[in-house]
Amino acid sequence: MKFISTWAILLVVLVLSGCARDKTAKPTTTGASAGDVAPVASAHADSTNRVSAAKLIVTPDTALKAKVTSVNAAGRFVVLTFPLGRLPAADARFSLYRLGLKVGEVKINGWQHNDNVVADLVAGDAQIGDEAR
Repeated sequence: MKFISTWAILLVVLVLSGCARDKTAKPTTTGASAGDVAPVASAHADSTNRVSAAKLIVTPDTALKAKVTSVNAAGRFVVLTFPLGRLPAADARFSLYRLGLKVGEVKINGWQHNDNVVADLVAGDAQIGDEAR
């Protein structure tokens, strides 16, 4: 019994001594002169297994986007298909993009069926497959 308690005390001492080290980061000197460029922090772990780069903040893109599924050039309107459950308000304006370049602008009107919405072509032109955002 005394043997087990001795090992238990030894184990507790070892665990506590490992947690008691100094955890503050100490600046290191590189011997560089004042005119030299400071070293750049990398995203790799340093010798103490701490990441030396700043943490990144990632936010999801929640912008409402749609695809042009039909174009009526004579009537100057398009039909946009939105994701299910996410429809725009009436009179909302969207820009049309083709291959990343802005090619037109549309204004949502009140006509809607399921996830399809009719929008008036205000400026530019539109083709099937353009992205409205």
